[in-house]
Amino acid sequence: MLETVFSSFTDIYTLLAGKLVIWIRQAILLIPNVITASLVFLVFYLAGKFSESLILRFTRGYTLSSEFVRIIARIIYGAFVIAGVFFALGILHLDKTVTSLLAGAGIIGLALSFAFQDIATNFVSGFIIALHKPIKVGDMVETNGYMGYISEITLRAIHLKTFQGQDVIIPSKDVLQKAIKNYTTLGSRRVEIVVRVAYKEDLERVTEIARKAVEQVTERDEIFPVDVYFEELGESSANMRVMFWINLIQNRNFLKARHEAILLLHKAFRNHDVTIPYPARILHFSEKERSAEDNPRSF
Repeated sequence: MLETVFSSFTDIYTLLAGKLVIWIRQAILLIPNVITASLVFLVFYLAGKFSESLILRFTRGYTLSSEFVRIIARIIYGAFVIAGVFFALGILHLDKTVTSLLAGAGIIGLALSFAFQDIATNFVSGFIIALHKPIKVGDMVETNGYMGYISEITLRAIHLKTFQGQDVIIPSKDVLQKAIKNYTTLGSRRVEIVVRVAYKEDLERVTEIARKAVEQVTERDEIFPVDVYFEELGESSANMRVMFWINLIQNRNFLKARHEAILLLHKAFRNHDVTIPYPARILHFSEKERSAEDNPRSF
């Protein structure tokens, strides 16, 4: 009985020892491949880090979006690392593993593209904005119902500081797909004021009075003339639009210029006895309605 048990243990030991010897031999044979694969991966890793630092260094003096440059540098670094992994696995004769990784990466990428579709759209829009640069930090813009100064531009969103002191974050795709007014591009902005004038006034005289008054605005850009046009005959007045341009350094200039223009127009109209009428309504009553009003019924 003991001899049988001892014989069984001996057989198991011999089998395990043989397998262990085979594994050790295979491991020893793989050592050169492992060293070579490690060196190849190290070369690709160092090449990726060098390329990343090189891109960041040489684009520092150009007017490119810093966020855009960082993303491009990271993508190139990641491409080097992935290539190094695949080459290393190929040296280790793990071709099936490489194929499995590629297939898995494709499936994962497809799933992520559906799951993060909006995020991907924002990043692509951010890339386009960074390349074409229709706006930059410090510009005064109006978009998506908000108006203010751009405080930060990233690939995902645009940060807008409104005149009320609020920080508004607008997704890049909304900025790219919708209309945007950039008041800083031309460096100037037109101020428009609508004024109502009584029908009894001499409209040509009023036009000249308004033009001379607005020409005294301190913030006015004298390169552009003051334009005064009557645009409609309203219910109780003739409505005119007074327009002039200012150098747009900040939004405070616009508010100050409009305020000063309104004061000057009001003062000039008062000095020249120009009437600004109140809205009026004329009600017509028939004889039956008048008699009913004189003799009201009680119910």
